Amino acid sequence: MGRSGGPLGSRFLVLLTASASSNLADGVVKAAPPLIAVRWTDSPALVSGILAVLTLPWLLFALPAGLLVDTLDRRRSMIVANTLRALTVAIVAVAIVAGSESIWMLYLAAFALGTAETVHDTAAQSLLPAIVDSAVLERANGRLTAAEVTTNTFIGPPLGGFLVASAVALGVAGPAGLWVLAVIVMFMLRVERAPRSQGRSPWRAELAGGIHFVWSNTLLRSMALMVGLCNLATSAFLATFVLYTVGPSSTLQASEVQYGALLAVAGAGSLLGALGTARAAAALGRGRLLAAIFLGMALFIAAPSVIETLPLLVATFLIGGATVSAWNVISVSFRQRITPDHLLGRVNSVNRLLAWGTIPLGALIGGAVAELVGLQTMFAIAAVIATLPLIGLLWVNETTMNRAEGVR
Repeated sequence: MGRSGGPLGSRFLVLLTASASSNLADGVVKAAPPLIAVRWTDSPALVSGILAVLTLPWLLFALPAGLLVDTLDRRRSMIVANTLRALTVAIVAVAIVAGSESIWMLYLAAFALGTAETVHDTAAQSLLPAIVDSAVLERANGRLTAAEVTTNTFIGPPLGGFLVASAVALGVAGPAGLWVLAVIVMFMLRVERAPRSQGRSPWRAELAGGIHFVWSNTLLRSMALMVGLCNLATSAFLATFVLYTVGPSSTLQASEVQYGALLAVAGAGSLLGALGTARAAAALGRGRLLAAIFLGMALFIAAPSVIETLPLLVATFLIGGATVSAWNVISVSFRQRITPDHLLGRVNSVNRLLAWGTIPLGALIGGAVAELVGLQTMFAIAAVIATLPLIGLLWVNETTMNRAEGVR
C-alpha cells in the first residue's frame, strides 16, 4: 500500500486517552444493562430489546448527527455528548438506590445513551484527520481501535459484570466517572477547526450532499451495506447470547462475571486484530483480508449452535473480536482518506446509518426468532446471513481501493 510511518504527536495521545476512558464506560454499559435486565425478566424479547433501544438512535439520528458534527466544533460536540451520558447514568443510579427500579427505566436510559453516542462517535471519527497526517491513518486508527477494544470489550464488560454482581446501582454509576474523565481530557486538546463555507446551503441540501457522496461511490456504498448485513446477524446473536450464558435456564450455566470474561476474550482478539491489521493488509491485500473477516465472523456466530461448553467458545470469541477491529481499521481509514473534510461528518453518519441502523433490527429479530425456534437455531440462521457480505467483494478489493485513493 505504500503507507509510511511517522510520529502521531502529542495531540493524538490526548485523543487516545480520552477515547480509552470513554470506551471503558461504553464497555461497562455493554455488559451491565443486559445483566440487570436478566435479573428483572427472563423474556428473550425484553432482554434483546435493551440492545435494540441502545442502538436505535443510529437509525433515527445518524444523519442529523453528521450534519451537526460538520456544522459545530467536533471537539466540543464530543464533550457535550459525554457530559449528557454521564448525567443519564448518574440519574439511573440514584433511581435504583431509591428503590425505583424498572426495566422501562433501563430502556429510557439506553435510548438517551445511544442518542448521545451518535454525536460523540461521529465527531470522534471525523476529528482524527485533523490531528494526524493522512499517511499514518491506518496506524492511528489501529491505536485508537486497540484502545477502544481493550477498554470497551476486554476490560469494560468484566468490570460491568463485577459491578452488577456487587450492586446493581454500581453497574450504571461506574460509567459516569469515566465519561467525566474523558470530558476533562478533551478540554486539553487543541484543534484548528477547518474553515467552513460562509454561505451554507439549507440543511436538507447539506444532508443530501453527504448521502450523495456515499451512494454515488460504489466502494463506500458496498462497504456500508456489507457491514450492515453482518451487523444485523451479529446483533441478533449478541442480543440473545446472554440468555444462552447466564441464568437458571441457560445452556452454559455461567455466572455474570464469566459472561463478562467471555466478552473480554473477544476484546483480546480485537486488540490483536487492531494491532495486526496494517501488517496483515500489507501481506494479504485488503480484499483477501476482508474475505477472511466475514468468514471469521460467521464462525464466531455459528459456534454456540453446536458448542455447549464455555471453554470451547473462547477461541471463537477471540476470532470474532479480531474480525471486528480489522474491519474497522480498514474501512475507517479508507473512508477518512477519500472524503473531503467538510463532508466527513455527514459521510461517517451515512455510513453509520447503513452499517449500524441494522443493529436494533437484528436485536429485535434475534429475540423474536429465538422465541419461536430456540437460541441455537437462531444462531445458525444468523451465521448464514453473516456470510452474505462476501458478495460485496466483487466490487471491494485491493485494486479498486487503491484506485479510489489515487495509489498506483
